Amino acid sequence: MGPRRARRAETRPPRRRRARRVLPAAVALTLLTPMYACRPGPLTPPGAPTPWPTAYAHRWQWQWQLDGPLDVTVDADVFLLDPVRVTAADTTALRRRDRRLICHVPVGSYAGTDPDASRFPPALRGAPTGQPQRRWLDIRRWDVLEPVLADRFRLCRGKGFGSVALVDADGYAHRTGFPLGFDDQLLFNRRLATLARSLDLSPGLVNDVGQVAALAPDFDFAVNEECVRLRQCAKLLPFADARKPVFHVEYAGTPEQFCVTTLGYGFSSIRKTRERDSWREPCRLP
Repeated sequence: MGPRRARRAETRPPRRRRARRVLPAAVALTLLTPMYACRPGPLTPPGAPTPWPTAYAHRWQWQWQLDGPLDVTVDADVFLLDPVRVTAADTTALRRRDRRLICHVPVGSYAGTDPDASRFPPALRGAPTGQPQRRWLDIRRWDVLEPVLADRFRLCRGKGFGSVALVDADGYAHRTGFPLGFDDQLLFNRRLATLARSLDLSPGLVNDVGQVAALAPDFDFAVNEECVRLRQCAKLLPFADARKPVFHVEYAGTPEQFCVTTLGYGFSSIRKTRERDSWREPCRLP
């Protein structure tokens, strides 16, 4: 494939307080200087897990869009999308452009507006997650949750996704309304990774930084929100050290502030608003 230059967004939200830099300014200039990168080869057909070549682990440009009209022209290699909102035509258009598609799948929570909400018995419905209308689930009931989550994964595969990102897979670290422990979550997440692979999908872990060291061998990539602001980026190194992609997003600051940290760790980073519409501002790749 021909080379391409990572593109800057034309507009950005207001500048906020600077995040602490962890690399010298001279290194920062090197990291933020635009360079050319080759786009990886075409995707495998629908129904096959998305490959993540280790040679490109730190070079992916990505997009996470959950709101607004889908922009298939965004100059990104990887798109993380809601399978309910997007159409098969959308995913086909992206696949024709050799984009890799990750399916946004809540696994430890549900919302009343979810098409399958009625499949979760009242006894499994817990406290609010902090997101609109979403509530935690009792992940200890794998016998009840497995068929519902398998169908969510099948929807992803049917729409042409080759990967799944497991959202709300860290209930043990929150007040869920259930006595969930570290080991309950670990077992649940490993079961999900196995389930995804059985359905020819590549599994990715969203957040759950407290279990990354234990779970990195079970997952193909990680998705993280605000590790710079929360000072948690070093906890994601088991993925980066294994040459697995880490797709990272910050909602505050500017790329000039946080890219110097995350590119140094080998992450693929962008700036977005919390609405996660089509706007994005990526880090420039070295």
